[in-house]
Amino acid sequence: MYQQIFELQAKTLKALAHPRRLEIVQLLQDQELAVTDIHQMLDLPQANVSQHLTVLKQAGILKTRKEGKQIFYKVSNQVFFNALHCLREFLIEQYKDTDLADEFTLQMNELVPVTHDPVCHMRVSPKTAGFAHKHKGQEYYFCASGCLKEFKNKPELFI
Repeated sequence: MYQQIFELQAKTLKALAHPRRLEIVQLLQDQELAVTDIHQMLDLPQANVSQHLTVLKQAGILKTRKEGKQIFYKVSNQVFFNALHCLREFLIEQYKDTDLADEFTLQMNELVPVTHDPVCHMRVSPKTAGFAHKHKGQEYYFCASGCLKEFKNKPELFI
């Protein structure tokens, strides 16, 4: 029985063992999204996004809902984020004497006000944002790398 539990844990961790899959899970923390939205937010080919989504779904991390031709994804159980928050705490401890720990650690006053990704307008905060970028002295928060990349290419379109 213990062996089966360890195998299931390993399967789940293996599904998460890719930065883009972690980024997808982050995007889906508070919402469900269609494949096309995820594709646009990550700036990845749709085939790659679909492959990542398949891995996460097969591991039971994501579930789907079909509406017409669109497939929507969301996290199968919000308890899953407890594990990710524990991992963040572990990393904070591991890197406590580095600048990286400052990036992991946020004070409560940094969590508000909630703002919007300037590109896709998704609600984000410093805690929930996938990326942050300072432009002309102003801090901007982004849901994913695709939105950050688009902003960096032409910030004047989004300010």
